Amino acid sequence: MRDPLFRMALVLGLLSAVGPFAIDMYLPAMPQVAQDLGTTEAGAALTLTSYFIAFGIAQMFYGPMADSIGRKRPLILGVVVFIVATILAAMAPTIGWLIVARAVQGLGAATLMVVPRAVIRDMATGPAAARMMALIMIVISISPMLAPLTGSLVMAWGDWRDIFMVLAVAAIISLCLIFFALPETLAPGNRRKVQFSAMTSGARRLLSDRRFVGLTMIGGFGMASFFVFLSSASFVYTRQYGLSPTGFSIAFAINAVGFFTASQFAARLAEKFGMERVISLAITGFAGMTLLLTMIVWLGVDDLPVVIAGLFLANACLGLVIPTAMVMSLDPHPDIAGLASSLGGTIQMLTGGAMIALTGPFMQNSSATMVPAIATCALLAWLAAALSLPRLRLGTA
Repeated sequence: MRDPLFRMALVLGLLSAVGPFAIDMYLPAMPQVAQDLGTTEAGAALTLTSYFIAFGIAQMFYGPMADSIGRKRPLILGVVVFIVATILAAMAPTIGWLIVARAVQGLGAATLMVVPRAVIRDMATGPAAARMMALIMIVISISPMLAPLTGSLVMAWGDWRDIFMVLAVAAIISLCLIFFALPETLAPGNRRKVQFSAMTSGARRLLSDRRFVGLTMIGGFGMASFFVFLSSASFVYTRQYGLSPTGFSIAFAINAVGFFTASQFAARLAEKFGMERVISLAITGFAGMTLLLTMIVWLGVDDLPVVIAGLFLANACLGLVIPTAMVMSLDPHPDIAGLASSLGGTIQMLTGGAMIALTGPFMQNSSATMVPAIATCALLAWLAAALSLPRLRLGTA
């Protein structure tokens, strides 16, 4: 604990966990939200869509802002916006109000994804920076497993509005950490003005790079499959299988374990077998597993253990795809890595939000509609690889 880098990584990890908690802590309450506000499953799913889209767009602004005015002020601004939006979400009288509040919440939460990475770059490089990022990723990886359980515990003594009040308290604690435990790490002499012409030319360069676009869309459709699962799983698990909010949280955690456990091995496997071979086999495994599960479910074998096991294996493949695609997309652009990261993250969030909106009207609170929607995203990810990365012999690289 005396290591200042460890202490800083812990603070940044706690800040970075607020965003995932704002997504996953809310999931057990979605059926109750739909009932309370008199809307459909698709209407409730739009509260996630609006969050993801706003979150994705805002990433493009917080990075340049942090380079221009320092690290603390964008963090403070974003967290204050998040707190206000979270309180408004708790007060929502209609689904439209909640959708807008969630969008504003996403605008604020994006700062907690972008700026901590810049703080790490200010404080450390090489192995020290890798250790700091690893600690932050551990905190973020645990969040999707703990957040739904936390949400179900809140619902045990309250309702969905209380979940947002708990999130507001957590954000207030985060604001205190920013004020009192996080120093300003970007010296005034190292700050630079935002140059929109440079951003525009860099974006054009990236979007004309077939490999960057392909890898970004692989990650985008891969993340979209997880977002579709997030938006529909609570309805499927509670209505088709009769699980309680706590039961749903446990089932959700099992699927999340597959994703995040596999992601921890992505770097080791890439070092041993090469990144292209890893992503080739993983994307093929992901598409193949989701298609197989779709066939099994459509044949009538849609018992809960079968669905959980199939999604666990599919998400394990996805856990290898996402980080590998991200690294491969950034590698050829070291001079604009920050812009590439922000643009890639924005595209992926927008893709995920769009797929929730497109598949939402077809959902029928059953695995027979949820699993094919996930498989559709997996096939689109595979197709993105086949069309844009012809050198990858998919499944045999």
